Amino acid sequence: MEEEVRIAADLPKDASLLIVDDDEHFRTRLGRAMEKRGFATTLAAGVKEAISLAKAAPPAFAVVDLRLEDGDGLEIVNAIHDIREDCRVVMLTGYGNIATAVAAVKAGALDYLSKPADADDVEKALLARGGTRPEPPENPMSADRVRWEHIQRVYELCDHNVSETARRLGMHRRTLQRILAKRAPK
Repeated sequence: MEEEVRIAADLPKDASLLIVDDDEHFRTRLGRAMEKRGFATTLAAGVKEAISLAKAAPPAFAVVDLRLEDGDGLEIVNAIHDIREDCRVVMLTGYGNIATAVAAVKAGALDYLSKPADADDVEKALLARGGTRPEPPENPMSADRVRWEHIQRVYELCDHNVSETARRLGMHRRTLQRILAKRAPK
């Protein structure tokens, strides 16, 4: 109980948190965990809902998934910063790569976390002071998993065109097909 009070004492007076993710289980689990840490959470499943909620009650903090069913999380980051410039936003994604990390930071996100990120990682990123960086995650993705995620991302960006994806990745089409047929590494 003392730990919960200590964590809540570290929060600013306005600890409103908007969590946007199209994965319902992840969204509700993260919402509950952040409420236990003293945040006043609001949950949204998509771009339109998130922007509507942000306009109604501009949050002090936001956790936004990059890829949503109805659009791009960067739209939400831009909209939130138009409404409330001091909102501290953390981007989450299962498709971690340098280009999307740069785009998220340019849009105003203060950090970029790869899924699966736990509530401790999210809290550290949200509450990090200017110039300080949060500690690296306890269980980062393996190199094989990062490679697989990158290939999947390029494949999706190429509209599931195997030949175009193979050309852009500089690999043989059959090699790519074998990789795509396998399950994701851990």
